[in-house]
Amino acid sequence: MQENKPWDVIVIGSGPASLTAAIYTTRGAASTLILGGEKWGGQLMLTTLVDNYPGLPGVEGPILMQKMRDHACLFGGQFRQVNVEKVNFNSPQGKPFEVVSGGREFFAKAVIIATGAETLWLGVPGEDRLIGRGVSSCAPCDAPFFKERKVAVVGGGDSAMEEALVLVKYAKDVTIIHRRDHFRASAVMQQKVLTNAKIKVLWDTEVTSLVGESRLEKAVIKSTKNGSVNELALDGLFVAIGHNPSSKIFEGQVELDDKGYVKKFSKDGFQMLTSVPGVFVAGDVHDFHYKQ
Repeated sequence: MQENKPWDVIVIGSGPASLTAAIYTTRGAASTLILGGEKWGGQLMLTTLVDNYPGLPGVEGPILMQKMRDHACLFGGQFRQVNVEKVNFNSPQGKPFEVVSGGREFFAKAVIIATGAETLWLGVPGEDRLIGRGVSSCAPCDAPFFKERKVAVVGGGDSAMEEALVLVKYAKDVTIIHRRDHFRASAVMQQKVLTNAKIKVLWDTEVTSLVGESRLEKAVIKSTKNGSVNELALDGLFVAIGHNPSSKIFEGQVELDDKGYVKKFSKDGFQMLTSVPGVFVAGDVHDFHYKQ
């Protein structure tokens, strides 16, 4: 790519949505720059076995992401493992759009925002080490690995209820750990959970640490009412306390909703437009429902 020419497309992000988009743009003969970030690959880099990707059952998450990266570069996509510091989508001159990454300015005729969303983790001792080793944030992804096992879900919103209802199809029993004495989930979701005999709830309880060598073995839990501490033997723990869309750098550049997700604007039935013509969005940075 010549330095003085804008790219046809700059893709910001490096998860499945980003790399899939780049495969299509490069196959369409559009010059494509992928700005993947220093920590590239998205949430699958924290996953061990992935059993629901077509054609590659049992593939390790990082291996799958490397294959996607290689595929995106196969047809001419250029990948830079640097963070994006700034964008300018609202220049008085219009296009090309400006993206500053790694201290350099890049320009493009079109931009695809695919920066994803970050799981809100508990931040307790042992958690980082056990993510992908019994600790997860995605029951639809990992529930089949916990057949007839003992698992818990941390959270009290609709996402936590959904996680529990997926897990109950596989696990021996499911415990929801919630720091308050009531859920904030919708009444319908609460009813489904509270009437399921395989699901029990630990109210007024929080996880203070996670214990295990190669796999999760137990959670240390504490009462938020009297401070008493206990241990809960577990094979799996699913964290469902929310996500933060990775959209900070786009504030003031494209329209975001009140939670920070990029808003989509439909035109002629095409759903992936943002508020700025020529800037598109894909993946979890806009999708707060399916998260897939």
